[in-house]
Amino acid sequence: MKNKLWLNKILFASAMLMMVACNKKLELSPLNDVTADQVYSSMNGYKQALAKAYGSFALTGNVGGTGSRDIPSQIIADEGNSDFLRLYWNLQELTTDEAAWTWQNDAGVRGLKELNWSSSNPIVSGLYYRAFFQITVCNDFIRQSADDKVSQRGFSGADATEIKRFRAEARFLRAFQYWVLMDLYANPPFVDETSPIATGLPKQMSRAELFTYIESELKAIETDLADARKNEYGRADKGAAWALLARMYLNAGVYTGVAKNNEAIATCQKIIAAGYALHPTYRNLTIADNHLNTDENIFTINYDARYTQNWGGTTYLAHGPAAVPGSISGTSGNWGGLRHTHQFVDLFADPSGNTDTRAMFYTTGQNRVMTELYTGTDGYSSFKYRNKTRTGGPAPNADPNGNWTDIDFPLFRLGEIYLIYAEAVLRGGAGGSTTQALTYMNQLRTRAHNGSTAGNINAAALNLNYILDERGRELYYEAHRRTDLIRHGKFTTGTYLWAWKGGVANGRAADSKYNIFPLPTTDLASNPNLQQNAGY
Repeated sequence: MKNKLWLNKILFASAMLMMVACNKKLELSPLNDVTADQVYSSMNGYKQALAKAYGSFALTGNVGGTGSRDIPSQIIADEGNSDFLRLYWNLQELTTDEAAWTWQNDAGVRGLKELNWSSSNPIVSGLYYRAFFQITVCNDFIRQSADDKVSQRGFSGADATEIKRFRAEARFLRAFQYWVLMDLYANPPFVDETSPIATGLPKQMSRAELFTYIESELKAIETDLADARKNEYGRADKGAAWALLARMYLNAGVYTGVAKNNEAIATCQKIIAAGYALHPTYRNLTIADNHLNTDENIFTINYDARYTQNWGGTTYLAHGPAAVPGSISGTSGNWGGLRHTHQFVDLFADPSGNTDTRAMFYTTGQNRVMTELYTGTDGYSSFKYRNKTRTGGPAPNADPNGNWTDIDFPLFRLGEIYLIYAEAVLRGGAGGSTTQALTYMNQLRTRAHNGSTAGNINAAALNLNYILDERGRELYYEAHRRTDLIRHGKFTTGTYLWAWKGGVANGRAADSKYNIFPLPTTDLASNPNLQQNAGY
């Protein structure tokens, strides 16, 4: 039975275990007197170590030593900016039509919307290092949970079997972070549990090679993971591994030059057959008790107001939108920051939300058109993330000061899988059908229209442009948009323009090099094995 007990244990243990390390190597030795044999001498020790791997998604702090050097000082100065989700979300959303941020003096913000950043941008560098921090944590757990280590420490039977499952989950978390690096940075350095600790410099891996590695990892761990929808809430299972594979396969043409739409369809079918269902109310997907949405949620980053008290994560997404009152967001108030371009708002025929309930725009005092990029009143904002329960009550672990949120972030959910299936079919994938794709699209639209079929489409309307727009409507503010626009050839090109794309009010095409982020200058300076991505 899924509940939030595991989540609370994870976050508490992770908060206790997060430690600072600082070194010029990707793989580090712990700077304390506790040995691995002491940490891993009991099942509780293994559970706490695994909790640290999960908690790295949601916790912040000085995470020096995550890459070849520390996270840039500008990021550390604002601890909320060292949270994985805030870094990742900013690069996936602030660079697109979906979001702009008012405060241009915040480190790394200026240039993201304009598609004009450099290899020294602290948000670009920060995510890179944060991903390697979690990879480092996972590598240590994977190393310490190898069969020979487990046997040497006297574990057998059910305990050894459970540790093997823990190890598969850590491999999934590592695979996800390598997917992040592949998607955003293309050609990162590579380390795994076999890499030397604190000696040598890692080799660079090409995007196509990394794709093959991640795919092989996800397939290799499938039998060891819990069945889909059978693990404790907040832990990875087969469904999570399949969802990451499906997302990868849909983007395989970008990553490797070879389409894998057949594989995307087959993987989506496995997920759908596992018994997931659309949660009946769209507006319940991103609220304080969304841990109850085990029908649709496949894998989430979990936040708890008692243990994840930082200015990143869903705290950022609930407070960040400009002008939204605390009475709506369930917080102490807004930061006047996040706003939409009117091009994104126009994806909704009725932005009021009275027909398509996914349109959650706050318009009072806001101008529809983003005439000025860094003016907080230009552009509608969003109340998609609300720190209230589905009954309108306070969050389960409500912060009395209204700062921190309990909203879990959906990294994977069934709505995305329906969209992947439909797009893969339209891109020529075999094994599916346009009839089934249309059915899935209309199920999303019926849900969005509160059970009415008035917004359903016919077969003639189902094309790739529709899919991109529908992904925008269904998945906005869930950190998909940059990847989607690149796959559809609209991120840097002049095919689709939005306000301040390319640094001008009406938008313009940008250099294609911005389809990939640069490797940080600090890594390049300290590791001669690395070559910078083209154009930087």
